[in-house]
Amino acid sequence: MATEWGYETHNGPATWSSKFPAAAGSRQSPINIDPSEAKVDPKLKDSPLTWNYDLVECTTLSNTGHGWKVQVNSKEPNLQGGPLENKYQLIQFHCHWGKTSTTGSEHTISGEAFPAEIHLVHWNPDKYKSFEEGASNGDGLAVLGIFLQIGDEHPALKKISDKMSDIIYKDTSVALSEDFNPAELIPGKLLFYCRKQSYWTYLGSLTTPPCYESVTWDLVLKNPIQVSEDQLEAFRKLQSYCRGQENPGGELGGYIVENYRPPLPLGDRELRDSQ
Repeated sequence: MATEWGYETHNGPATWSSKFPAAAGSRQSPINIDPSEAKVDPKLKDSPLTWNYDLVECTTLSNTGHGWKVQVNSKEPNLQGGPLENKYQLIQFHCHWGKTSTTGSEHTISGEAFPAEIHLVHWNPDKYKSFEEGASNGDGLAVLGIFLQIGDEHPALKKISDKMSDIIYKDTSVALSEDFNPAELIPGKLLFYCRKQSYWTYLGSLTTPPCYESVTWDLVLKNPIQVSEDQLEAFRKLQSYCRGQENPGGELGGYIVENYRPPLPLGDRELRDSQ
């Protein structure tokens, strides 16, 4: 039976370690990224980080009660290179955001947060038989983090933000009928295959319970993408409870907002810079 967790005082990140022991570990995510402390690693240039989501099918958009998530059908690995010793396969992507645009991202840069952060979650089929098996092993997952900043409407993300009204309540979902390539969320114009993104990488973990320390390399892209305030407002209208249930009220009023984990200490881990 799943243990209840959330983002309010009584069940938020500060309480997770009492219910999920891994959350008290030494390689937890997210972190505050201090660019001055990042070590430029020439090896990351020698083996560029590459992705190809051309054959990925984005099937379902759902409200998990903690945010929105897009489930992905991917028949082959599509992320490799950089710090990754194996090839990784996209399984889902989701988002974290704030109540206003002053907070929202999980990772911060020199202490500053972005309004939101998208995570593309990949698992390691080279070594494991399933995502579930990979998620509980130290090199099982690779997460690509993308910052969102306020600006022009993002045309690709609009295919998702326009459907928020269909998944207002927890455990509701809608099929994604339009073709959507996750590479459209990656900054830059090379949509399907890119070798020129700069990023930071470090040993990390899941940022939500059970907080397994299975994200061998968190890959945080330096350049954000632009989204409109209206697109973020669509996210903020999602409810954390099921249709027909009484609004739980509380600090967040039943809305899915502030659904991010604050940065945790880097400790003795190494933060590497691709360039």
